[in-house]
Amino acid sequence: MRNLFNRQNLVALLGIVLLYGVIQGLIVLDIMPPFYKLTLILICIYIILSTSLNLINGITGQFSIGHAGFMAVGAYISAIVTTIHHGPLLLGLLAGAIAAALAGLVVGLPTLRLNGDYLAIATLGFGEIVRIVFLNTEYVGGAAGFTLSSKITWTWAFALMVLSVILMKNFVSSTHGRACISIRENEIAAESMGVNTTKYKVIAFTMGAFFAGLAGGIYANYMYIIQPMTFSFLKSFDILVMVVLGGLGSMTGGIVGAIVMTLVSALLASVPEWRLVITAVLLIAMMLFRPTGILGTKEFSLSFLGKKGDKNATSKN
Repeated sequence: MRNLFNRQNLVALLGIVLLYGVIQGLIVLDIMPPFYKLTLILICIYIILSTSLNLINGITGQFSIGHAGFMAVGAYISAIVTTIHHGPLLLGLLAGAIAAALAGLVVGLPTLRLNGDYLAIATLGFGEIVRIVFLNTEYVGGAAGFTLSSKITWTWAFALMVLSVILMKNFVSSTHGRACISIRENEIAAESMGVNTTKYKVIAFTMGAFFAGLAGGIYANYMYIIQPMTFSFLKSFDILVMVVLGGLGSMTGGIVGAIVMTLVSALLASVPEWRLVITAVLLIAMMLFRPTGILGTKEFSLSFLGKKGDKNATSKN
């Protein structure tokens, strides 16, 4: 309990509350333009997507490029629950996340015995299968898309983003997370030390799919329409760029990458034809000058705040 309420956590909590309060105040006072509000909610969505993909690609060392498929499952299942069956928002978000997790489990069990390019091709195929299925399903609007009302607010998006990051960060810091990291570093050595590599790869894959589905549910219930083309390979590519830009293996790097890429996309909204070109150039520049990403495998922390307290405790002992 003492570790839970240490100085670092209290400062982080204070920062989160202040950030939410300032933005919420600007929204309530109608000072913030709608475009900025949209950008902030998209940042929350992409932070969940980026950190959840980092759980698979960065922490566990797998290579998945079908994350948009899990996002699509979460989006459509959530939309069906909240719009067609008029269920509560929380139930819709949970149903979408669980459906995506089940899809991740079904895909992960047979494919996570593969490595590298083979796994990438398998996950890419899954993403395209999901998109084609929804494209040809009239129950959810087919190619025309699924129209629904907007239920997600800034408060919902921010709270779910914070909760998702905390849960994923705690998983990475646990013994299960360390097992996943050992697989990334050397799978053969991890297996020889008794780590069930297939089990932990499936756990990481399923958890990443769960949060991708949650992000899809938030997206669907904020936008007034979702279409199969929204969840194409390019969406998976965008999420992958965020992870690589921030740093493979760094959860805070995934957050930074999501913020940077979402802001760049917002700034280039007036020239959409150049967005992919500039994104590709940015990625090439990163690979040339900072191949490990902005943070690499390091995590941003407030550990320096606890140094004084640790010294005092040591001196008393």
